[in-house]
Amino acid sequence: MEHKHKYDAQGKQLCCTPQEEKINTDAKMLLEKHHDDDGHNHEHTDDDGHNHGSTDKSTFQMFLPAIISFVLLMIAIAFDNWVPQSWFTGWVRIVWYVVAYAPVGLPVIKEAFESIRKGDVFSEFLLMSIATIGAFAIGEYPEGVAVMLFYAVGEVFQTLAVTRAKANIKTLLDQRPDEVTILENNQAKTIKAETASIGNIIQLKPGEKLGLDGELLSETASFNTAALTGESKPDTKTKGETVLAGMINLTTVAQVKVTTAYTDSKLSKILELVQNATAQKAPTELFIRKFAKIYTPIVVLLAVLITIIPYFFVSDYVFSQWLYRALVFLVISCPCALVISIPLGYFGGIGAASKNGILFKGSNFLDAIADIKNVVMDKTGTMTEGVFKVQEVVLKSEFNKDEILKMVNALESQSTHPVATAIHQYVGEIDNSIRLDNTEEIAGHGLKANVNGKELLVGNFKLLDQFNIKYDLDPATIVYTLIAIAYDGKFAGYITIADSIKEDAQLTIDKLKALGVKTTMLSGDKSTVVKFVADKLGINNAFGDLLPEDKVNKVKEIKSKNETVAFVGDGVNDAPVVALSDVGIAMGGLGSDATIETADVVIQDDKPSKIPMAINIGKQTKKIVWQNITLAFVVKGIVLVLGAGGLATMWEAVFADVGVALLAILNAVRIQRMKF
Repeated sequence: MEHKHKYDAQGKQLCCTPQEEKINTDAKMLLEKHHDDDGHNHEHTDDDGHNHGSTDKSTFQMFLPAIISFVLLMIAIAFDNWVPQSWFTGWVRIVWYVVAYAPVGLPVIKEAFESIRKGDVFSEFLLMSIATIGAFAIGEYPEGVAVMLFYAVGEVFQTLAVTRAKANIKTLLDQRPDEVTILENNQAKTIKAETASIGNIIQLKPGEKLGLDGELLSETASFNTAALTGESKPDTKTKGETVLAGMINLTTVAQVKVTTAYTDSKLSKILELVQNATAQKAPTELFIRKFAKIYTPIVVLLAVLITIIPYFFVSDYVFSQWLYRALVFLVISCPCALVISIPLGYFGGIGAASKNGILFKGSNFLDAIADIKNVVMDKTGTMTEGVFKVQEVVLKSEFNKDEILKMVNALESQSTHPVATAIHQYVGEIDNSIRLDNTEEIAGHGLKANVNGKELLVGNFKLLDQFNIKYDLDPATIVYTLIAIAYDGKFAGYITIADSIKEDAQLTIDKLKALGVKTTMLSGDKSTVVKFVADKLGINNAFGDLLPEDKVNKVKEIKSKNETVAFVGDGVNDAPVVALSDVGIAMGGLGSDATIETADVVIQDDKPSKIPMAINIGKQTKKIVWQNITLAFVVKGIVLVLGAGGLATMWEAVFADVGVALLAILNAVRIQRMKF
């Protein structure tokens, strides 16, 4: 999906500044170019050290116009100041400087006309064009060329910085091969990945990347999932498990049955998510964009006034002097440092996060997560593995244990809950001779059905309370998760189930505390189980036996204290809480499309330690963005005052514009080198 511009009734563009458009367009062209090149070998041989993204030019070619301009400028300055001669005067001198100006100036003037044609009159391209052409008009040829030269160099560095920010997307694109080997009548056949059909059998050799999502047909296979999760640790899959496009087969030849079309693969969705993230602007970006639209016309008006107003108040008024000051003022005022570095900073944050297996749906969520004061989390699948195992089966003597377990197994087969999986693994194959009538799932309680004309209840003890079933034990005395069973209106017994805590859960809580974030655990599981896990990890608050609406009320309670909340869950069952929270974080794993659709932030490998990492990335991104804003405003403010007073020349103006822009860009790309 691509970012679509918005226009008013007069055709004026309402959304992106030219620089923002460039960043969006680079991403779009990067994807389009890759699509056009389907079938090419991804072993690139560029040796210039740069990933060129949307341009086929080498770094030298990108700098070539600036090099030509610089050489001609230095020769001209030498003729003006150090090399005695008589011919470098008059029209020869003017033409020389015009030729030196052309390689760097003409592209900018062209951009200025393009911006005007699109309705964006007061762009930085127009400011630079007016300032440099004005310098020529008053005979300041060297300064006119120098200003445009430095601006052009800044533009190249910006392009390289944007390309670097896009490198992570390019890496993702290269993780999906353009061709796959399928088996037809036991014969291997190589076809384009996009032409593969659902049901095709892919043969995957060791070292090859999977081109489409599918189901593993081989008994076992080990994969590198770094493209999807940021983790290079091998992930062993067994027969019947889902494997995804971008995974690299590490061991023996494997066979995979295609289950998803090429364009609908998980990797495609991840690429779309990262692409679309740039269109979701952070409040800071939106403010700067609006500010630039107001600020630039005001600066142009002030430049005109600087030229004209002194005529009425200064006795020795010289037009060329005041025009020079106005031109300096214009160069200084160019807002490129802000409109380039801020979106670049946010994209850098999104790129750094996706590199670590964390997907942000927009730069606005980078801002929001940086200010989070409370992390509220689900237990099962978030802080625990979500892989339950039956520990104990306790049934009354009057009930036949085998019969009851077979009925429970048949009823639980109607559910996708991890508890149902644990019971199925313990009991074994489902007895299809058992007939279930009037099966009903009671939210937050369990399952009910009629078997042999008698009512069967399987769930928590609240389910038994709801149906007035008497039982002779206190559930609070048992730490494990309890599955209560009632048959024919009588308490039949219970099954205990346990879940293990994730290995990085303790590290997660420790890091959140170090960031000054309070933690709360909300779960529909037994209060004793929830409290046991919370106490072991050091979580501040924990509440169990909660229905979905209870979770909503608990989050509302925290928000009523004017504190920001991030909720971490599966993003589907907890949709009401995700919607209510300031930032919804989904432990998306590698499978749930619905999770990617629902949450604001998706953690791809289900590791809770990525929660504090996501908060830290948000904080560092916000810090860098505000450093750039402060740098730009302070330097420009000082030099603007000096320029208006005639104390700053074009050289100071160049630093205030291009120099600050380059410093801001270098600061913005710094986040991509950070270790989180």
